[in-house]
Amino acid sequence: MLERFKEFWAGTLLHPFVRLFIRLGISPDAVTLVGMLGVSAGALIFFPRGELLIGVLFITAFVFSDLIDGRMAREMGRVSKFGAFWDSTLDRIGDGAIFGGLALYFAGTGKDQGDSYLYLCVTLWCLVMGSVTSYARARAESLGMDAKGGIAERADRLVSILVMTGLGALLDLPILMYVTLWALAAASTYTVIFRVLKVRRQALALDAAVAGDTDS
Repeated sequence: MLERFKEFWAGTLLHPFVRLFIRLGISPDAVTLVGMLGVSAGALIFFPRGELLIGVLFITAFVFSDLIDGRMAREMGRVSKFGAFWDSTLDRIGDGAIFGGLALYFAGTGKDQGDSYLYLCVTLWCLVMGSVTSYARARAESLGMDAKGGIAERADRLVSILVMTGLGALLDLPILMYVTLWALAAASTYTVIFRVLKVRRQALALDAAVAGDTDS
């Protein structure tokens, strides 16, 4: 759902940064790496200490690198298979750091920490299901099948958890983060099941076609 806004942000609001980085001779792959390091640092330093709003603001500043690097690659004519692989791989690290940082927050017992075994488990479930969602699509495509679809794309998961975590901290309403985690856990689980069943139908059809060719 949120993917449609990428072109607007990268092509309009962030375009001056795109042009600046190109003039400075910075490579898109370097921007991707710095973005991942910034996101990971923000999540793993601030979230476990209970500094959720600061963490969200810090992470947000680096999340935009995910929009800038692709635009830079296109304008520089450096779109490549490795660039796509590099971007997707580092995205998984950044996403894992965000939910991992929240899990550490809930595992803490200090006055500024979550101290909740239940939400520690829910957060870890979101982390695992988010990774499986991406893996299911990649693995299906490597086998020549399609696993697109579902209701929990990466951009939706990332924006929703950051926005609601930040708002919850700003307004002192942690319920916003709790509800979002439950929603993401349910949406990610549905998406994984949806993709598995979609691939299963395709696999059965392919197997039947092969069996038919063998019999003939």
